[in-house]
Amino acid sequence: MSREEKQKVVGGLGEKFSRSTLIVTTDYRGLNAANMLEIRRWLRERGMEFRVVKNTLAHLAAQKVGKQDLMPLVDGPTALALSYGDVVQAAKAIVECIRVTKIPLVLKGGITDGRVLNAGELSALAFLPPREVVLGQVLRAMASPLSQLVAVLNAPLYGFMAVLQARMQQLGDK
Repeated sequence: MSREEKQKVVGGLGEKFSRSTLIVTTDYRGLNAANMLEIRRWLRERGMEFRVVKNTLAHLAAQKVGKQDLMPLVDGPTALALSYGDVVQAAKAIVECIRVTKIPLVLKGGITDGRVLNAGELSALAFLPPREVVLGQVLRAMASPLSQLVAVLNAPLYGFMAVLQARMQQLGDK
């Protein structure tokens, strides 16, 4: 690979690193070409990209865009899974890909929002509910005390109305 080609690869990787919301590093040893194609297809259908990288070029690209935290994770034979969308959905896609296809892809770690994640944290991230569900749970938790407050404030009014209703019925029966 010529110097100019390497510069193009580093530039392209740097651009992808800067756009990505989650970068997962994997060890692809023991995988054949069919396995790699299946992983690429699986992740592409879920809005992700999977590619094998040369470590030195990945280090240069990471350094270029200020993602030096990625450098320790790029060691040995490395393939990167890049996500540009929801981090939880991306982690789910990778873990599900490994589980469903039974391809022995080994997670090394990942980086999201400047935070380095180990393989265990990536797996834990995959079991979080989607963002919309979490937002719904937060809104429900916030609304619950408000609805209880309204009920408490309205209780005397409902009691007074019940007494008036009873009195009106009592007077109407006579």
